[in-house]
Amino acid sequence: MTEPLDGGAGKPTERGSMQDVEVRRHTAAPVQRVWDVATDLAGAPRVIQGIDAVEVLTPGPFGVGTRWRETRTMMGRSATEEMTVTAVEPQRSYTVEAMSSGAHYVSTFAFAPAAGGGTDVTTTFGGRPTSTVARVLAAVTAPLGRRVVTKALEQDLRDIADAAERG
Repeated sequence: MTEPLDGGAGKPTERGSMQDVEVRRHTAAPVQRVWDVATDLAGAPRVIQGIDAVEVLTPGPFGVGTRWRETRTMMGRSATEEMTVTAVEPQRSYTVEAMSSGAHYVSTFAFAPAAGGGTDVTTTFGGRPTSTVARVLAAVTAPLGRRVVTKALEQDLRDIADAAERG
Protein backbone atom coordinates (compact mmCIF):
# COMPACT_ATOMS: atom_id res chain seq x y z
CA MET A 1 0.00 0.00 0.00
CA THR A 2 1.23 3.49 -0.86
CA GLU A 3 0.98 6.22 1.72
CA PRO A 4 1.90 9.89 1.33
CA LEU A 5 4.13 11.13 4.11
CA ASP A 6 3.77 14.80 3.41
CA GLY A 7 2.14 15.90 6.66
CA GLY A 8 -1.32 14.95 5.35
CA ALA A 9 -3.72 17.01 3.28
CA GLY A 10 -0.98 17.84 0.81
CA LYS A 11 1.15 19.75 3.33
CA PRO A 12 4.85 19.41 2.58
CA THR A 13 7.56 18.39 4.97
CA GLU A 14 10.54 20.73 5.03
CA ARG A 15 14.19 19.78 4.72
CA GLY A 16 16.43 22.79 4.64
CA SER A 17 14.98 25.20 2.11
CA MET A 18 13.24 22.48 0.09
CA GLN A 19 9.63 21.50 0.49
CA ASP A 20 9.35 17.77 -0.04
CA VAL A 21 6.62 15.32 -0.83
CA GLU A 22 7.35 11.84 0.47
CA VAL A 23 5.55 8.61 -0.41
CA ARG A 24 6.12 5.10 0.94
CA ARG A 25 5.10 1.67 -0.39
CA HIS A 26 5.67 -1.89 0.75
CA THR A 27 6.28 -4.61 -1.81
CA ALA A 28 6.58 -8.36 -1.28
CA ALA A 29 9.67 -8.48 -3.53
CA PRO A 30 13.20 -8.63 -2.06
CA VAL A 31 15.35 -5.50 -1.97
CA GLN A 32 17.70 -6.63 -4.77
CA ARG A 33 14.82 -7.20 -7.19
CA VAL A 34 13.17 -3.86 -6.34
CA TRP A 35 16.53 -2.08 -6.71
CA ASP A 36 17.10 -3.72 -10.09
CA VAL A 37 13.70 -2.59 -11.38
CA ALA A 38 14.06 0.95 -10.01
CA THR A 39 17.53 1.47 -11.48
CA ASP A 40 16.84 -0.07 -14.91
CA LEU A 41 16.67 3.23 -16.78
CA ALA A 42 16.27 1.70 -20.24
CA GLY A 43 13.36 -0.42 -18.99
CA ALA A 44 11.59 2.41 -17.14
CA PRO A 45 9.14 3.30 -19.95
CA ARG A 46 7.92 -0.33 -19.99
CA VAL A 47 7.48 -0.41 -16.20
CA ILE A 48 6.42 3.07 -15.09
CA GLN A 49 3.21 4.33 -16.68
CA GLY A 50 4.17 8.00 -16.26
CA ILE A 51 7.41 7.70 -18.25
CA ASP A 52 7.06 8.00 -22.01
CA ALA A 53 10.75 7.70 -22.95
CA VAL A 54 14.25 7.50 -21.50
CA GLU A 55 17.48 8.32 -23.31
CA VAL A 56 20.49 7.16 -21.27
CA LEU A 57 23.34 9.65 -21.81
CA THR A 58 26.19 7.91 -19.98
CA PRO A 59 27.53 4.40 -20.60
CA GLY A 60 28.11 1.86 -17.88
CA PRO A 61 26.34 0.75 -14.75
CA PHE A 62 23.94 2.89 -12.70
CA GLY A 63 25.93 5.05 -10.29
CA VAL A 64 26.98 8.56 -9.33
CA GLY A 65 27.25 10.59 -12.53
CA THR A 66 24.72 8.51 -14.50
CA ARG A 67 22.68 10.91 -16.65
CA TRP A 68 19.56 10.47 -18.75
CA ARG A 69 16.75 12.39 -20.39
CA GLU A 70 13.32 11.37 -19.15
CA THR A 71 10.11 12.33 -20.91
CA ARG A 72 6.87 12.28 -18.92
CA THR A 73 3.35 13.45 -19.54
CA MET A 74 1.84 15.25 -16.55
CA MET A 75 -1.36 17.26 -16.54
CA GLY A 76 -1.68 16.63 -20.27
CA ARG A 77 1.72 18.11 -21.13
CA SER A 78 4.86 16.31 -22.19
CA ALA A 79 8.14 17.44 -20.64
CA THR A 80 11.68 16.16 -20.99
CA GLU A 81 14.17 16.69 -18.17
CA GLU A 82 17.82 15.75 -17.88
CA MET A 83 18.47 13.84 -14.68
CA THR A 84 21.77 13.12 -12.89
CA VAL A 85 22.46 10.60 -10.15
CA THR A 86 24.30 12.46 -7.38
CA ALA A 87 24.45 9.82 -4.61
CA VAL A 88 24.19 6.03 -4.46
CA GLU A 89 24.28 3.44 -1.69
CA PRO A 90 23.73 0.22 -3.68
CA GLN A 91 20.54 -1.61 -2.70
CA ARG A 92 19.84 1.11 -0.10
CA SER A 93 19.25 4.49 -1.77
CA TYR A 94 19.98 6.84 -4.60
CA THR A 95 19.48 10.54 -5.26
CA VAL A 96 18.72 12.18 -8.59
CA GLU A 97 18.90 15.91 -9.35
CA ALA A 98 17.64 18.06 -12.20
CA MET A 99 17.54 21.75 -13.10
CA SER A 100 14.55 22.94 -15.10
CA SER A 101 12.42 26.02 -15.64
CA GLY A 102 14.10 28.01 -12.89
CA ALA A 103 14.03 25.28 -10.27
CA HIS A 104 16.38 22.71 -8.76
CA TYR A 105 14.71 19.33 -8.18
CA VAL A 106 15.92 16.49 -5.96
CA SER A 107 14.43 12.99 -5.82
CA THR A 108 15.57 10.30 -3.41
CA PHE A 109 14.63 6.62 -3.43
CA ALA A 110 15.31 4.49 -0.35
CA PHE A 111 14.96 0.70 -0.10
CA ALA A 112 14.82 -1.17 3.22
CA PRO A 113 14.17 -4.82 4.03
CA ALA A 114 10.80 -5.06 5.79
CA ALA A 115 10.53 -6.89 9.12
CA GLY A 116 7.92 -9.32 7.78
CA GLY A 117 9.68 -9.81 4.44
CA GLY A 118 9.73 -7.82 1.26
CA THR A 119 10.88 -4.25 0.85
CA ASP A 120 9.75 -0.84 2.05
CA VAL A 121 10.40 1.80 -0.59
CA THR A 122 10.34 5.51 0.19
CA THR A 123 10.62 8.23 -2.40
CA THR A 124 11.00 11.92 -1.70
CA PHE A 125 10.69 14.71 -4.25
CA GLY A 126 11.42 18.36 -3.62
CA GLY A 127 11.92 21.48 -5.63
CA ARG A 128 13.48 24.82 -4.85
CA PRO A 129 12.90 27.80 -7.13
CA THR A 130 16.13 29.37 -8.36
CA SER A 131 14.61 32.35 -10.17
CA THR A 132 12.13 35.09 -9.27
CA VAL A 133 9.59 33.89 -11.84
CA ALA A 134 9.82 30.33 -10.50
CA ARG A 135 9.35 31.61 -6.91
CA VAL A 136 6.16 33.45 -7.88
CA LEU A 137 4.82 30.45 -9.83
CA ALA A 138 5.66 28.10 -6.96
CA ALA A 139 3.78 30.27 -4.49
CA VAL A 140 0.69 30.28 -6.71
CA THR A 141 0.71 26.63 -7.81
CA ALA A 142 2.23 24.85 -4.79
CA PRO A 143 -0.93 23.10 -3.48
CA LEU A 144 -1.89 21.74 -6.92
CA GLY A 145 1.71 20.83 -7.66
CA ARG A 146 2.03 18.82 -4.43
CA ARG A 147 -1.16 16.88 -5.22
CA VAL A 148 0.01 16.10 -8.77
CA VAL A 149 3.48 15.06 -7.58
CA THR A 150 2.05 12.90 -4.79
CA LYS A 151 -0.22 11.04 -7.22
CA ALA A 152 2.64 10.57 -9.71
CA LEU A 153 4.99 9.23 -7.00
CA GLU A 154 2.31 6.86 -5.71
CA GLN A 155 1.79 5.50 -9.23
CA ASP A 156 5.54 5.20 -9.86
CA LEU A 157 6.00 3.16 -6.68
CA ARG A 158 2.96 1.00 -7.48
CA ASP A 159 4.42 0.29 -10.93
CA ILE A 160 7.88 -0.54 -9.54
CA ALA A 161 6.38 -2.81 -6.85
CA ASP A 162 4.19 -4.63 -9.39
CA ALA A 163 7.12 -5.22 -11.76
CA ALA A 164 9.39 -6.41 -8.92
CA GLU A 165 6.74 -8.79 -7.61
CA ARG A 166 6.26 -10.26 -11.10
CA GLY A 167 10.00 -10.92 -11.17
